[in-house]
Amino acid sequence: MTTDTRATPRALAPAPAPASASTAVRAVDHLAAVLAESGVRQVFGIGGANIEDLYDALNATGGAVRTVIAKHEFSAVTMADGQSRATGRLGVVAATSGGGAMNLLPGLAEAHASRVPILALVGQPPTELDGRGAFQDSSGRAGSLDARAVFGSVSRYCARVEAAEELPRLLAQAMAAAFGTHPRGPAVLLLPKDVQQAALTPPRPAPPALPAAPRTPPRQLDRAAEHLRGAGPVLIIAGEGVAAAGAKAELADLARRLGAWVAVVPDAKDVFDNADRRFAGVVGVMGHPNVPDCLRRAGLCLLVGTRLPVLARGGLEQELAGTPVICVDPEPPFAPCAPGLHLSGELGDTLRGLAARLAPEVRPAPAHAGPVPLATPPTGGGLGHAEAVAAVAHALPPDAHVFVDAGNAGASAIHRLPAPRRGRFVVAVGMGGMGYTFGAGIGAALATGRRTYVLAGDGAFFMHGMEVHTALEYAAPVTFVILNNNAHAMCAIREQLFQGAPHPGNLFLPSDIAAGAAGLFPTLEVTRAETAEQLRRALLRSNAASGPALVALDLDPAEIPPFLPFLSVPTTAEHEETIHDRRTVHVG
Repeated sequence: MTTDTRATPRALAPAPAPASASTAVRAVDHLAAVLAESGVRQVFGIGGANIEDLYDALNATGGAVRTVIAKHEFSAVTMADGQSRATGRLGVVAATSGGGAMNLLPGLAEAHASRVPILALVGQPPTELDGRGAFQDSSGRAGSLDARAVFGSVSRYCARVEAAEELPRLLAQAMAAAFGTHPRGPAVLLLPKDVQQAALTPPRPAPPALPAAPRTPPRQLDRAAEHLRGAGPVLIIAGEGVAAAGAKAELADLARRLGAWVAVVPDAKDVFDNADRRFAGVVGVMGHPNVPDCLRRAGLCLLVGTRLPVLARGGLEQELAGTPVICVDPEPPFAPCAPGLHLSGELGDTLRGLAARLAPEVRPAPAHAGPVPLATPPTGGGLGHAEAVAAVAHALPPDAHVFVDAGNAGASAIHRLPAPRRGRFVVAVGMGGMGYTFGAGIGAALATGRRTYVLAGDGAFFMHGMEVHTALEYAAPVTFVILNNNAHAMCAIREQLFQGAPHPGNLFLPSDIAAGAAGLFPTLEVTRAETAEQLRRALLRSNAASGPALVALDLDPAEIPPFLPFLSVPTTAEHEETIHDRRTVHVG
């Protein structure tokens, strides 16, 4: 039985609208009522002329649905994404037409790649102006942009509502597609302004039932259990699908019965207790050397909730090619693996079925080194990633959520920071978009009320860090930790290692982010930390607060993170000098 505390998503089956069958309402009022009755409590986005009617309806729900206004539509999608990952519920975003709609695309692409259920409600110009030169026309007529084609490529379902009477059916299909598809992902409804305003008599049929999740056939479970019993040491590699299915307890139970080691992919560090003796570490290019060692010793590899993309399988290809693999996931693995079984049924049910076919006794896992961090070259002085991450680990509450951004900061946190025992540890590696964490952390914090840590570099901050303003507006309990090396440091290091020298454009003029944030937001708790102890104390203060806080610290742009492609390249003393010299030239 699972012990996952996330609520069962009520948004799977839209409830009937509360209006009587003879009462006509605006289409948007029906839409707002369905969202409220389905358990949606927040809609993220930015308003505009072609979505203002929906916002009017949402704001008229008497607080049943709160609208959260972001600074950018990309961040609005990531807020919905972070809420969904933290709660297991449907995330909802609403944006207007034109540039507002197009700004949704990178966030929806991340949700599609990472299989996160989101409903995007996108305003469109009135239908009477389709193909007639309307401002922000995306009807696809008369040579205009075709929004259905654009959004169809980043969603599991996309439909344009051409008439108000179509809305109940299409809305039900969209909500079911977001959660009912296997795998899950975003759904998009395109809503012309006149359709939003049109009168609609809500129907009263029973809510449509979700299609039953597919089940793994018993014969396949029998075969898989037989392989597992006779395999010798088993290495389980677990992914984000475990968290999405609420199946952490089932994974732990299966590992105990198998006496298996458990490794996790970079975006799923929280799906298995990092303090458990079975925990082998993180796989892939930001991973621990213990994992390939365990895979070499294993008689079988069990993939659970991951397709093992390149970032997760880097350094494992040779071992995977010679090891039998069983995959438990809706989709087959990307990795070229030895012949094995693919169990595509619902993940939690499949894990329970496997466990029921194994002896209930706890089997100890064979001895292994555990997630010992890689040795990285020393910095040129000052605070390094290892010290900074250790300070974060000391202050991190056990029930906090952690959202880690791409780049050097992300690689160090994935490698060195243990996941909280009762919170999420999320890294957006589906698309790897810089700045994802700012919105996602806010969405998770607003949805759960828990302290949420955002770890991001200065490059990500300059892209989407003004969402700090959103956190202040809604008093979100978010601590923003900005690891500032005044550079796109991962780009600069790549150029240094693989091209001989970094381009000055990736080395920035010095900036005092803490002073800037304090000047912009006088009520924000801001700290500039120069030592690990100052960082730790600032984080502990933020834990005791009710609203947002920001801590910034300076790191060396020449520090090489625990990223295997970098560590495999020989470095010399000239490495740091070149980056520092290039920065001097750029600043001068």
